[in-house]
Amino acid sequence: MPYKVLVVDDSSFFRRRVTDIINKDPNLTVIDVAVNGQEAVDKSVSLKPDVITMDIEMPVLNGIDAVKQIMEKSPTPILMFSSLTHQGAKATLEALDAGALDFLPKKFSDIAKDSDEAGNLLRQRVVEIARKRSSIRPKRVFSSSIAKASTKDVTQKSSIASPRTERTTRVENDNKVNFVKKSSGKEYKLLAIGTSTGGPVALQKILTQFDRNFPLPIILVQHMPAAFTSAFANRLNGLCKISVKEASDGDVLKPGCAYLAPGGRQMILSGSESSPKIKIVDDNSAKITFKPSVDISFASAAKIFSGKVLAVILTGMGSDGRDGAKMLKARGATIWSQDEQSCVVYGMPQAIDKAGISALSLPLDAMSSSMSKEVGCG
Repeated sequence: MPYKVLVVDDSSFFRRRVTDIINKDPNLTVIDVAVNGQEAVDKSVSLKPDVITMDIEMPVLNGIDAVKQIMEKSPTPILMFSSLTHQGAKATLEALDAGALDFLPKKFSDIAKDSDEAGNLLRQRVVEIARKRSSIRPKRVFSSSIAKASTKDVTQKSSIASPRTERTTRVENDNKVNFVKKSSGKEYKLLAIGTSTGGPVALQKILTQFDRNFPLPIILVQHMPAAFTSAFANRLNGLCKISVKEASDGDVLKPGCAYLAPGGRQMILSGSESSPKIKIVDDNSAKITFKPSVDISFASAAKIFSGKVLAVILTGMGSDGRDGAKMLKARGATIWSQDEQSCVVYGMPQAIDKAGISALSLPLDAMSSSMSKEVGCG
């Protein structure tokens, strides 16, 4: 049976366009449309679609508030459409925090070279998040209390208690529930994290739980448009006790600081283990799909830090990160992946697991505490 889709937008032209694209996939069918956020909330309750596509700027009730109400009343996978502006980025990140699972630029030419490619990408994204319908639960906002209390003032930061979660790890082979009880004793110089679809929420959940004295520098590679990465880094910096910034060319890696790869470019580590730096480069190669690319950043980390890296692949579509993780593992690095159950899309972690690269498959709720334990600060 095809997945049922509700299309929400105040533009009749865009509603027709999205409907036509989605209905070309036999696994999808648009069951209705809504012209504003309030109508979307009402129809999500009455029609119970498998997935919703949602605009942000709409009359009566905007997309962000509609997402919040839908996740409270009738939790449903939601794909946001966003403008590639700084304000659009901020609004999209708020929608993701409210419970939306993914987003795409509303201007399709920003994501594909032609309409056929754009249509294929949209249909693929809708199918992927529709598969999460049975696992979507009412939204529990984990960041609001941290956001209110958080500040870059060291005194206030030190007084914020680190959130505690049940630290469990799902071991794929025997379904036993384990957790990282103590550090392996291995020496680390870098924490490297790669992710895509579902990554903004996953990264926020992990990074907001790190203490301000986290002992390693952190590199973050999130598939995200150039207009979004600055806003995302600023958002994380305001929520976290560690420092978070969009990486700049020439940045010197420092413990307790996370560096987010800028969208549309590549982040490469250079220098030496004792004096590592970040190099940001333009990439016009047609052979590299993702800009930034997890593979490229991980490969450069292997050259600088050899085996002294804890590398983690989180939720995301595709297999970016697999080749870079292979290089890291060959040099003795530790590779972890997010488990299938807690992923929005089990693509990138699955590629790692199938290749036999991952030493541990962890649920999202266990990531932060397990990382802290492993690097000796938990």
